[in-house]
Amino acid sequence: DSWSDYGSRDKPGTTLGRTVPDGNVLFPDIFYTDHLLFYERFSAYQDYILADCKASEVKQFLAEYLEKVLEPSGWQAIWRTNVFDVLVAVVDVNFPALKAVVQLSEPFLCESQDSSFTLECMQELLELKEHQVLLQELFVVYDESGGFDQTALAIEHVRFFYRCIWRTWDEEEEDEFDYFVRCVEPRLRLHYDILEHRVPSGLVADHQNLLSQCEELYEKFLNVRNTLSSSDSDSEALNVSMVEGLKLYEQVEHIKQRLKVIENPLLRYVFGYQKYGSLQAKGPRSTGAKVIHVVPWNMKADLLQQLTRDKLCPEACGTLEIQFHRDPLAAVNACYEGDRVIICPGHYFVDGMFSIADSIELEGYGLPDDVVIEKQGKGDNFFDCTGANIKISNLKLVQHDAVEGILNVHHGKTALENCVLQCETTGITVRTSAELLMRNSDLYGAKGAGVEIYPGSACTLLHNGIHHCKEGILVKNFLDEVYEAPRITMVNNMIHNNEGYGVVLVRPAMPSEMKDAAAQETRGTLLFLEETPETTNSRFLDCMLWCTQPTQAGDEAACAEGSRQEQPGCVTDELELCKRAQTSEQAENNSEIANVLGATSAKKRQIRRKRLSELGFTEADDNLMSQEMFVSVDGNQFKWNGKGSFGIFFF
Repeated sequence: DSWSDYGSRDKPGTTLGRTVPDGNVLFPDIFYTDHLLFYERFSAYQDYILADCKASEVKQFLAEYLEKVLEPSGWQAIWRTNVFDVLVAVVDVNFPALKAVVQLSEPFLCESQDSSFTLECMQELLELKEHQVLLQELFVVYDESGGFDQTALAIEHVRFFYRCIWRTWDEEEEDEFDYFVRCVEPRLRLHYDILEHRVPSGLVADHQNLLSQCEELYEKFLNVRNTLSSSDSDSEALNVSMVEGLKLYEQVEHIKQRLKVIENPLLRYVFGYQKYGSLQAKGPRSTGAKVIHVVPWNMKADLLQQLTRDKLCPEACGTLEIQFHRDPLAAVNACYEGDRVIICPGHYFVDGMFSIADSIELEGYGLPDDVVIEKQGKGDNFFDCTGANIKISNLKLVQHDAVEGILNVHHGKTALENCVLQCETTGITVRTSAELLMRNSDLYGAKGAGVEIYPGSACTLLHNGIHHCKEGILVKNFLDEVYEAPRITMVNNMIHNNEGYGVVLVRPAMPSEMKDAAAQETRGTLLFLEETPETTNSRFLDCMLWCTQPTQAGDEAACAEGSRQEQPGCVTDELELCKRAQTSEQAENNSEIANVLGATSAKKRQIRRKRLSELGFTEADDNLMSQEMFVSVDGNQFKWNGKGSFGIFFF
């Protein structure tokens, strides 16, 4: 059987490690199985345990798997509960119930939170349970022979499944879908994303809270439903219970949908995570004074003179207060509204996160490469900005061991000028209702997008370099009245050497568009889902339908080829034609992006007008209707991006 290939049954000796149980009692060592990798668990559940089973068949498939691999007797285990640990010997297995038949081992070894669990007490407990305990509560005692490796692994898979994958409400889900694809895989990926610190700590806490809430509400719902099913009367109390049950059901369904969003790796980041709305600004000082905070690495006399001449003297007055700090993070944390932080040349290592809630200025004294702030230690992100008007300039930011991006603008306006950002995860994120002005800066190294632009935000990018990222710029726009389209200005940016696209638009696919796309495909026209360098000049039609057509740049290239054939000696004319073709191609790219984003905004405006009309408003409010995507894309250069200049991702 194929199941026998999994594990170490055919190898001499054990291949699993051992670990010493915690506690004061000298229990024997147990198999160490917590270290299993994602692909090991994934393969076990998909290929050997669950396969294509339905939710209602999970227990049956688990029992069948255990019958094949589990030794029915002859091994010892530590029976662990929240109250006690006790050493037992397994004499049989009840596979359909996923339980083992056990008896106490000799000598009697037990550890509990109090001394009430004596030998007689444990024997009584086992008799009440008919000597059967859940397999997932057993931790197999280590054996060097290798004969119980499969048993230890099988019980680990069952234990992990019920601890991290299974939900009490899963069995009532519809059986039309593959349970592994719908539930197991996304939950397994989320578990390992959390272990590998790929999910923000706040989102992890939200997920745990939602799970607890859903379990509590679902238990209440089951109690109400059982009460209704056992009652035959048509009383007022029964009607009240029905209403209560309906409310509980709606609450459970709502939380389940929120959990599915978190468990889905795409939706988890597409819809974002808002956690800094409660961050409060200090406001101005009670005295009304503003302070300049100076961070010196080594303050020498000549540096102090230069700093005084360049930065302090122009603002000097009798009431000006200057504070000195050695740590940039301490300086920012000491700021109030209107303060200014000047960081002298040096390489500063910071173990923490910059949370800027007040309108302050943070600038380096010198070139960005001379003033470096490097993150140390793990954390969700590096810079979080919620202030009304924040300015950061002349700094190099180096990110390490972060879950989120190097800089997140959650609220207010943040201006980034003449900075270098060396990223590790995503780059800059502009959240809903936030505004970013990025000018003369260089951003590189992001494993996600260099700049993520959310609905309802405003982003102005002028004269920047965005390169060597997964994607250059990611625009998230949703055709829903809840989300306002982002306002985007991109002028004279150099977007190059990104693994994917230079610019990507994320948006939902409308049913009518998918129908039109199918019709277009039958006529030999392509639905554009990804752009390659060969189709850089493809046109955007009907808001999201793309066709491959000859372009002006292609025509000029053809003309250039003809010129080379007619005038082989005219090198100057060839170079001029080639230059004009490249210029035309860049102009096409800028126009392409502006047209697509503008068309998306127009589509949203139509939906909003239709909804207003349905509500009886014949003339829309000007302020409301002006909230469309403002697009200004001009003079940008797109070079050597792996998938092309522009792409659209439908979800």
